[in-house]
Amino acid sequence: MAKLALLSVSDKQGLVEFASALVRTHGYTLLSTGGTAKLLAERGLPVTEVSQHTGFPEIMEGRVKTLHPKIHGGLLCRRDKPDHLAQAKQNAIELIDLVVVNLYPFEQTVAKPGVPFEEAIENIDIGGPSMLRSAAKNHGDVTVVCDPADYSAVLGAFAEPAQLPELRRKLALKVFQRTASYDAAIARYLEAQAAAPDLEALAGFPATLTLAWKKAQALRYGENPHQKAALYGTFHEHFAQLQGKELSYNNILDITSATYLIGEFERPTVAILKHTNPCGVASADSLGEAWDQAYATDRQAPFGGIIIVNQTLDGALAKTIAEIFTEVIIAPRFSDEALAIFSKKKNLRLMIAKGGIGADALQEIRSVVGGVLVQDRDRTLGNVAEFKVVTKRQPTAAERAAMMFGWKVGKHVKSNSIVYCRGEQTLGIGAGQMARVDSSRIAVWKAGEAKLDLRGSVVASEALFPFADGLIAAADAGAVAAIQPGGSVRDAEVIAAADERGMAMIFTGSRHFKH
Repeated sequence: MAKLALLSVSDKQGLVEFASALVRTHGYTLLSTGGTAKLLAERGLPVTEVSQHTGFPEIMEGRVKTLHPKIHGGLLCRRDKPDHLAQAKQNAIELIDLVVVNLYPFEQTVAKPGVPFEEAIENIDIGGPSMLRSAAKNHGDVTVVCDPADYSAVLGAFAEPAQLPELRRKLALKVFQRTASYDAAIARYLEAQAAAPDLEALAGFPATLTLAWKKAQALRYGENPHQKAALYGTFHEHFAQLQGKELSYNNILDITSATYLIGEFERPTVAILKHTNPCGVASADSLGEAWDQAYATDRQAPFGGIIIVNQTLDGALAKTIAEIFTEVIIAPRFSDEALAIFSKKKNLRLMIAKGGIGADALQEIRSVVGGVLVQDRDRTLGNVAEFKVVTKRQPTAAERAAMMFGWKVGKHVKSNSIVYCRGEQTLGIGAGQMARVDSSRIAVWKAGEAKLDLRGSVVASEALFPFADGLIAAADAGAVAAIQPGGSVRDAEVIAAADERGMAMIFTGSRHFKH
């Protein structure tokens, strides 16, 4: 009995060479459909149309062509069961030993801006997943290929049949991973369509969460060398690496935090981060000035840190930055001179933000015991028009501007967070302490180490002051104004402490915890 191979693909990369080897080296007879059959015939390969094989025409604009017992019976028949074989013979069903199918490009179709809904629906493959699943279920007898990258492995196993059972099992797993991700992509698209045209509604929470991410990169390890790790999804569609060592798990976390932080600012801005926390941020008339001010906040923590800028990084700044050890530098563009300077540091990772600085995401997902947490990403500063001055003294225009700068930075610092700043420059940052007053003390200490004067500064707290001690510590350090959410049962005490010290204070009414 002839060995049958059914080929029906949208991605025709390497198909002709693979099919030629099947026919001329391994004795297969080819079945195919539509454009795939046409291509094989044009290349001189003997091929039988599926409609001729089944005795049933393609109908409904090709929607129904492979959904036929002669196809699925040929795929699902167990070769080790006499009754299966007898029923196949009785119904003139020829066994199919190899299936090569990849699916309509649904993901690529819906990724196009403004794609019509009808076009998206027509790119939902029905016959392809059905054939793949049938073949994969019966992988003990059938070889199934859904990725052109596997053609060479299949030919190798045909030449060494002892390898075939293990390969078939791996290919079957790959099929179910592919069909799962394909169905998840369709579900996500339809969820979004159901929510449109309300953009905010796209961040809704469906009853069933469909997640399917393709492995983008195997990582050397996770947060620590004893932890295995991998990157999934489209991270590399947002960033291009120009040079340097392979990105690490921690690098990717830092790059994400840095990108979200810098997206808050429009003026030339530099941010320096370490372990996802900013250790220096400044905006100025030029990136050079912003660098000087951001680096002045903390000259120790940036060692081995992440630097991000929101404008073209030129040669002059590159020369300055190159004097310190940095893991990653991110910019929307690098000048040729900057690239030449950084090229001397072979391990330094240079990243281009492809879509410009300020990449966005509607939701965040974090793993927990037994599942995941999903939340809307914190993309707002709150309703600025409703920010309220609660002290006797009104802030000056300069103080108010500095407060807003500190409020933007503090939103990206791990809680509990305290940020001292003057103008558009951070002076001291305290992050991640269990008591807010301790974060304030750390920020004051860091400012002192950097020899930065906190007199006349403003302080930003991403969450409320539960006691007056945090505010008093800020006043003692020299802060003259504060911005915080308010909402403590001791707000009156905190306001009184501010008034006693002649401070101005704004309540925002919204907090920005970051765990």
